[in-house]
Amino acid sequence: MIVRKNMGRASPLVLVTLVLGFCFATYNLVTMIMHNRAISKWVEDDANGGIFFDPVIKMPENVRKPKNARLPFHVAVTATDATYSQWQCRIMYYWYKKKKDLPGSDMGGFTRILHSGSPDNFMDEIPTIVVDPLPEGLDRVSFLLYHILNRHCAAFSEKIPLSYQGYIVLNRPWAFVQWLEKATIEEDYILMAEPDHIFINPLPNLASGGFPAAFPFFYIKPADYGKVLRKFFPEEMGPVTNIDPIGNSPVIIKKDLLKKIAPTWMNVSLKMKDDPETDEAFGWVLEMYAYAVGSALHGVQHILRKDFMLQPPWDFEIGKKFIIHYTYGCDYNMKGELMYGEIGEWRFDKRSFLRGPPPRNLSLPPPGVPESVVCLYKYRY
Repeated sequence: MIVRKNMGRASPLVLVTLVLGFCFATYNLVTMIMHNRAISKWVEDDANGGIFFDPVIKMPENVRKPKNARLPFHVAVTATDATYSQWQCRIMYYWYKKKKDLPGSDMGGFTRILHSGSPDNFMDEIPTIVVDPLPEGLDRVSFLLYHILNRHCAAFSEKIPLSYQGYIVLNRPWAFVQWLEKATIEEDYILMAEPDHIFINPLPNLASGGFPAAFPFFYIKPADYGKVLRKFFPEEMGPVTNIDPIGNSPVIIKKDLLKKIAPTWMNVSLKMKDDPETDEAFGWVLEMYAYAVGSALHGVQHILRKDFMLQPPWDFEIGKKFIIHYTYGCDYNMKGELMYGEIGEWRFDKRSFLRGPPPRNLSLPPPGVPESVVCLYKYRY
């Protein structure tokens, strides 16, 4: 009996070991659950939240903006003095003023960066700064232009090599380089926008610290152009998938970070345009690829926000999206059926209004067109 009793009783050392092991296992289990819950907060369902992140980027709670914190950003749009650009800027600025002070908005000041080299008739209506354009009609950058560019880029501790010479008019990155050098910008963040953007909802600051926010474009596909992009993005920088599928607009980014990226964006734009293979591959989106590459060269990756913007006629619903980008023509028959690639019985295409804004008496869109097209019609002036 005594033997059996002793055999059924565990020693104190064994009990202590078991208790410690149980506590350690419980701690690991709880930690794992909390970690998984945190990850579920980092990446939202694309169908529900419209947000997704590059696999390299995970946004932990300690870099998220506090719910009640306001981090204003400066709205900057590059433009020319052409009538076509002017009426778009007037519409954009009108709706900026309408949404700026609404709850949920982090919009701060506004600047139209006019890269025509001289003032136009809307200086008093729209806050504007005038910068120099790149010379038109040149096949090669002159020695004088080389020194002008390097004088400006010297402020950012980066030089443009004389070999970066062939280019087409690339006023956008050059305009930002000049503006960032000469302007006094109170806000710590900047939204890079375009004239054909309309604010339809109050826009919060979607960036998080060193992670800028950008809209992912379906036609920017770095993985499909690995051979070409390796000319500008060396292997030591990692896979070409480190290049985000974005352009420079819309992007909300820290001002100091943009000051570092802008000269590189300019450099890469010139280099890409000077390379026939790259120029042919990227065409009209070359400057967008240049920004994506330029930011990746600085190790910057963006939070990709599909809810940043919608583009009629391909996006149907407004939902909680913030900007309408009306770059595509909207052509419909009177049944409300899309006639893309044809001249519709009803149409809205910004290129139809090169000499002036859309008329106020533009006919109503036919029944059956998407909500996004109806919204664009209402916001057109």
